[in-house]
Amino acid sequence: MSSFSVFLRAVHDTVHDYPMKLTYTEPKIYTGGVDVSKWSSLKKSEQKAALSKAWYVYYSYRDPQTQKLKRQPNIKAGANLLTTKKERLLILKQIKKALVFVLDRGYNPYADNKDLKDDLLILLERGDKLSFKSNEINHRETKVDQGVVKEVTKEVHVNDVVIHSIQEAFDKAMSIKVQTLKANSYSRYKSRINQFRKWLKANNIKETQDIKVITKKVVVEYLNEVLIKTSARNRNNSRTDISSLFQVLFDNDLIDVNFVKQINVLKSNPERNKTYKSSELDKILNYLEEKDQILLTFVHFIAYGFLRPIEICRLKVGDIDVKDSKMYIRAKNKPVKIKIIPNILIESLPDLSFKDPSLSLFTPQGIGGVWDISDDYKRDHFSKRYKKIKDHFNLGSDYGLYSFRHTFVTKLYRSLREEKTPYEAKSALMQITGHNTMEALEKYLRDIDAELPEDFSKYFNN
Repeated sequence: MSSFSVFLRAVHDTVHDYPMKLTYTEPKIYTGGVDVSKWSSLKKSEQKAALSKAWYVYYSYRDPQTQKLKRQPNIKAGANLLTTKKERLLILKQIKKALVFVLDRGYNPYADNKDLKDDLLILLERGDKLSFKSNEINHRETKVDQGVVKEVTKEVHVNDVVIHSIQEAFDKAMSIKVQTLKANSYSRYKSRINQFRKWLKANNIKETQDIKVITKKVVVEYLNEVLIKTSARNRNNSRTDISSLFQVLFDNDLIDVNFVKQINVLKSNPERNKTYKSSELDKILNYLEEKDQILLTFVHFIAYGFLRPIEICRLKVGDIDVKDSKMYIRAKNKPVKIKIIPNILIESLPDLSFKDPSLSLFTPQGIGGVWDISDDYKRDHFSKRYKKIKDHFNLGSDYGLYSFRHTFVTKLYRSLREEKTPYEAKSALMQITGHNTMEALEKYLRDIDAELPEDFSKYFNN
C-alpha cells in the first residue's frame, strides 16, 4: 500500500472516528452451483441437478457487536416454486436489485429501518419515479401453468425484503394439497380452509395483504370462534387443517415458521353411539327384514363383518370372495386388508358369481350395481335411510348404524369370556375386529362398556 493511501485512511479514521469498513457485501445470486451464463452448454442432467437445489440471493452485513461481516438469511422469495432457470432468475434478479436499492439507502437488518421507510414515502409523495409503492416494491412475474400464461403479482417489503400475499400463498398451498389428498378428504379440507378465509375477510384481513399478517394470535381468535359456535372436536379439526396448510407454506419458503403447531389441542369428548338393548335389537332387525332387505344386508356387514359404514361403501363385488370366505377391505390411505367372511354373513348375500367385479357391492336399488358417487355420499345415503327406521322406533341421536358394531362386539366379547380368560378373549376378538393393538381394543371395549363386573352384592352381606 502506498504512503499516500495509508495517509488517506488515517485521515478518514481521524475525521470519522471509526475505521473505513464496508457495512455489507454486494448481494449475489446462488444458482445451484453452476454458472448460468453457460446454461445452454450444460448437460440436461446438470441442469436438472442445479434446479433441484435451492436458488437464492445472499449477502453479508457487518454485525454491530462483533464488527465482523455476518452472512444474512438467504432470500428465496418463492423462486424455488418455479421450475425453469429463466423464471427463477427473473425473480431473483428483481430481488437483488431491490436489496441493493435499500442497502444503498441505509437498510440495516439489525435495526427497525423506520427512517428509511419514511424517506421512501417522501420520495414517492414528491413524485420520484421509483419501483416502490408505499413501503413496497411491486414486480410482475410470468408463469406458464398447463399452457396458460398467467401474471402473478409478488410484493417486496422494504424491511423483510420479500412478502407474499395471502391469496397467492393459500392458492399455492391448495394446488399442492389437491395433488396429495383423495377427493373426499380434499373436499372437507377445502371447506375448512375456505371458512377460515371467509373469517379473515370478515375481520378486515384482505387477501392482498402479506401472508405474515396472519399470526398465531389471529389463528387462535378464529379457533376460539369455531369452538364457541360448534365444538371442541370441530375446533381441533380446523386447527389440524390450518396447520397442515401452513406446513406447506413453510416447506415452500412462503413463511418462516409454522406457528399453528404451537397452538394446543383441546380435550374433546367424542360422540359415540350407544349399544342396543336386546329387546330393541330384535325389533329393529325384524322390522328391517320386513321393510328394507338391502339396508338389512348393510347392517349385517356392520354386525357380523365388524366393518365401519364407510368401509362397506368402498366395497366392490370383486372384493367379496365367497369361495374362500374372504373379503378385501380398502381402508383410507392404508394397504388392502383381508378379513374372514363368517357363514352367517355369506348366507345373507345373493349369488354374485355372474356380477361384474368392478360394480359397487351396495347400491340404493340392490346388491351389485353401478353407483358412481363418492364414498361419503354413499355413507350419507344409508345413514339417512336408517334414520327412517330410527324415527319409527323413536330412537334419539345417540343411536345409529355404528350402534350395531358396538352391540355385536359386546355380544361376541361376552360370549368369548364365558370360555376364555380376559386376555384370551381379547386376543381372539382383536383378530376379528381388526384393531391394530391390544391397547386400542381395550380402550374401545371400555368406551362401549363391553366388559362389566359380576354382581357384587354378596360383598355387602358381611
